[in-house]
Amino acid sequence: MRPSTRLLAASSVPAVLLAMPLAAQTDSSALRDAVTITAVRAHQQALQEIADANGGARVSGSPGYDAAARYVEQKLRDANYQVAVQPFEFPFYEEPSPSEVARLEPEPRTYVYGTDFLTLRYSGSGTVEGVVVPTSDIVIPPPAEPSSTSGCEPTDFPAAPAGPAVALVQRGTCTFAAKVANAAAAGYEAVIIFNEGQAGRQEVLSGTLGAPVGIPIVGASFALGEELHGLAQRGEVRVRIRTDTIAENRETANVIGETGGGAADRVVVVGAHLDSVPDGPGINDNGSGTATLLEVAIQMSRLGIAPTNRLRFAFWGAEEWGLLGSTHYVDQLPEEERKKILLNLNFDMLGSPNPVRFVYDGDGSDGGPAGPAGSADIEDVFLDYFRGQNLPTLPTAFDGRSDYGPFIAQGIAAGGLFSGAEGLKTPEQAQVFGGTAGEAYDRCYHQACDDLANNDDRSLDELSDAAAHATLHFATIPPPAVVAALVAGVERAAAGVPLETLPFRGEAQLQK
Repeated sequence: MRPSTRLLAASSVPAVLLAMPLAAQTDSSALRDAVTITAVRAHQQALQEIADANGGARVSGSPGYDAAARYVEQKLRDANYQVAVQPFEFPFYEEPSPSEVARLEPEPRTYVYGTDFLTLRYSGSGTVEGVVVPTSDIVIPPPAEPSSTSGCEPTDFPAAPAGPAVALVQRGTCTFAAKVANAAAAGYEAVIIFNEGQAGRQEVLSGTLGAPVGIPIVGASFALGEELHGLAQRGEVRVRIRTDTIAENRETANVIGETGGGAADRVVVVGAHLDSVPDGPGINDNGSGTATLLEVAIQMSRLGIAPTNRLRFAFWGAEEWGLLGSTHYVDQLPEEERKKILLNLNFDMLGSPNPVRFVYDGDGSDGGPAGPAGSADIEDVFLDYFRGQNLPTLPTAFDGRSDYGPFIAQGIAAGGLFSGAEGLKTPEQAQVFGGTAGEAYDRCYHQACDDLANNDDRSLDELSDAAAHATLHFATIPPPAVVAALVAGVERAAAGVPLETLPFRGEAQLQK
């Protein structure tokens, strides 16, 4: 374990505990024995059945999510937690059928959904047949570095011709939403945004507009954009675009269970997101974290564990839409309530079928950003626990891909576990952790096949034990650096990681 150089003099933690190895401070064996893989898998089975009964998914804003929330709520109430269901609105989006893009003139051609184009999230719905008009500042061939300003200014759009017109825009330095707003203001009835063309920016463009818009919007490959642009330089090009979308505000909710005991001014928030993506039941992402957290809560109550610090088990909604549930929770807390939160533990994907034991890199020693004060102590608790189990680990960066993001943005210490998503396992990782090199940690990530069979029992068992250990540990002993900072009156938000600097996998991803 790395020796701590953080200020401990102001800490209320007994000095004898600070001198002990972290794992020795907490005997979690009874809780770990109680949190069985059989029970965790039973919760996952329940989530699978809920998805099966509701169109194959548990996406926020749908009956599947509502049923999952009721399941979690009832389990928490049965375990005698004080339960709050926290509703909030979010911009819902669904694509009931694939969009269509076809060139009508010259030389009719039908383009392929998923290969040549995709619908941008929050596109409007409808059919437009019209002339393609490129913005004035498209750059083909593209510059060496991403720098296109196509569509970023209202003056980039020539006056729309009489009759329906479709704007052709190049990806670049401003958001998709800004490009679309300028196009709509100029009178265009649909927009094609094509990838910019550099290495890594040639494939079909996917992404989000961030909020519903009223006209059809598709993202295209660089090849399709280059083709339409070239044809438009030589004469009139007419296309048909059809989109079938639902983009509207809907209500979803976080489900939060809190212990009756423990100091109300020292709160440990332990969280996992409850929603799935629209394309599948999400039994690993994040049924694994949900099931683990729920069973830890149930068994802590059954064992009569009385925490020193207040424990708050949070099941977040709309994570897959951009961390919206956890963001809403943090944002709506009064400042004096935020200051009571000691730390956040986050468990998102614990049973990936080709797993690695990843621990969030709280001190930034692996080259990524360090978390707020106390995050390194949280990392140390996990590392010390796994060391005691003779289980190797690897660090994973605070990259904003899960619900700890809104907490670290407020300077709240965070940490957690992760078994891997769409990234490919390296030969070195396969040698240490087993599994298959060159394959994704979760080959079914964000797909329909993320079902009950998409799981590694050993990973789920090991990581659920570690989650139980850390939850019990921090229910009793806050991170020394957090205590020192609180006693010293340090304003934690000033030391946070700005939310806008984190490359979220959700709604903030691929907006430029």
